[in-house]
Amino acid sequence: MTAQLTYEELAALMKSGAGVSVDPQQMENSPGSAFDEYGLDSLGLLGIVAALENRYGHPLPVDADRCKTPREFLDLVNNTLVTGA
Repeated sequence: MTAQLTYEELAALMKSGAGVSVDPQQMENSPGSAFDEYGLDSLGLLGIVAALENRYGHPLPVDADRCKTPREFLDLVNNTLVTGA
């Protein structure tokens, strides 16, 4: 586990939490692609948010499950981890 969530970790969470297999390199190369292009819906993203809240021991911002792209989600999560907000 790193102090920053990576595309590789996000892809693993998508697989374990929502059953969606994504190549992390593809996500990193196209970080602005929408989650729905990868087959991840809002319920799946909500499950990922819950898993991360359990992992890090504090809540993510309330709008975390509304992120539309991997880049937006990683920026939000990683900024939260840095600030501890």
